[in-house]
Amino acid sequence: MRSSNRNRNIERRAEYLQADQCVPPPCDDGSMDRIWFIKDGCGLACVFVTWMLVFYAEFVVVFVMLIPGQHLLYSIINGIIFNALAFLALASHSRAMLTDPGAVPKGNATKEFIESLQLKPGQVVYKCPKCCSIKPERAHHCSVCKRCIRKMDHHCPWVNNCVGENNQKYFVLFTMYIALISLHALTMVCFHFLYCFEEEWLKCSSFSPPSTVILLILLCFEGLLFLIFTAVMFGTQVHSICSDETGIERLKNETVTWQKTLGWAGMKAAFDGDFSLGWFNPFSGLRCRKRAQASGDTPDMSRREVVVMEAPAD
Repeated sequence: MRSSNRNRNIERRAEYLQADQCVPPPCDDGSMDRIWFIKDGCGLACVFVTWMLVFYAEFVVVFVMLIPGQHLLYSIINGIIFNALAFLALASHSRAMLTDPGAVPKGNATKEFIESLQLKPGQVVYKCPKCCSIKPERAHHCSVCKRCIRKMDHHCPWVNNCVGENNQKYFVLFTMYIALISLHALTMVCFHFLYCFEEEWLKCSSFSPPSTVILLILLCFEGLLFLIFTAVMFGTQVHSICSDETGIERLKNETVTWQKTLGWAGMKAAFDGDFSLGWFNPFSGLRCRKRAQASGDTPDMSRREVVVMEAPAD
């Protein structure tokens, strides 16, 4: 009777767990982490279009403007700059697409795992009814990824992935590099038009004048469109990082219950350290991670009362 009376008087307070509390102990098999990949038809089509547009810009810049150019040094310098930026843009795109954005382990809301958590007596935790996962604070369910994502900003079909806690840096780099190569391509198109107007069109391109004009106009339209789009996305992402509020949290006008990391501190947290060249490197953090779990350190929670509630729908 004493035990039942004590449990009946326990205060049940619903709260989200911290993200690191929702990860079940992994198996120490020494294997490399699996590559994250979303099998979504719309997203894969957008990825294909993105890469084809970059390759089209590469073709026009190199074979229409730079190779036929009369100034060798101009062609070499601009060719190196454009190809370097294009490579970094595609590398950042690949990292944003293939990096786990911060998915909560699927189906971890089991009795055994809940009993292994160091929860307070009477503590109420939330469970996502869609993926049967214990939902940590600031996590939202993505209907495309079919997972709860920590600090989910939005699902971007252009990278075929959610933008979340683990891959926001690569998405920011992708938008920045695409904006830079778009600006660079537009600048070269303007100079090429001026050069061709002063010289004969047959001397400034290996293609016929009508074909050259059409290719340059299409590149100009593509560059202007993507410059505006990616510059806006870059600005919104930097603002989200500096204000420590994701796009979905701002859209749903969620009450701030977490301690915000604002301004430059937020940038350092998102980009893994103090300002350095590593901030601009899409290959940073690319390594095999081996996670170990010590045996015998699972606390005995069998006598603690834990209440699991379904989280509000996202």
